[in-house]
Amino acid sequence: MEFRYLKIEDYDEITGLWKRAGLKFKPEGRDSKNEIKKQLKRYPDMFLGAYEDGKLIGIALLTDDGRKGWINRLAVDPEYRRKGVAQKIILRAEEHFRNKGINLFAALIEDWNIPSMNLFQKVGYKFHKDIYYFTKRDSDEY
Repeated sequence: MEFRYLKIEDYDEITGLWKRAGLKFKPEGRDSKNEIKKQLKRYPDMFLGAYEDGKLIGIALLTDDGRKGWINRLAVDPEYRRKGVAQKIILRAEEHFRNKGINLFAALIEDWNIPSMNLFQKVGYKFHKDIYYFTKRDSDEY
């Protein structure tokens, strides 16, 4: 498996993988090609892609606030699930953050996504039931 940071030229591959993996995304808002282009201009190492034989099989969105690294929107092509791909992406993401001097890692997981919760716990992440997540959006597309 090879890893590389994705570029705007990979947009169709990114959204294709999200569709195959059943990941919800907002193509008219935050996940539009134009919005992702703006995000990548600011954070060129934001999308980590995992490739097998030239095919994008896994992806994660990596962000940080300077002290905590966030692994979000982890998705694996259904054909490659249960083969350790997601675990390898998580380990590579942690390495990415350590290289930036960040040693605290976190993931946001929706309450229905039990497989992801189990995966992160399996690789050593602690579940915090005392944290609440709040958002404020200018539009439902963001």
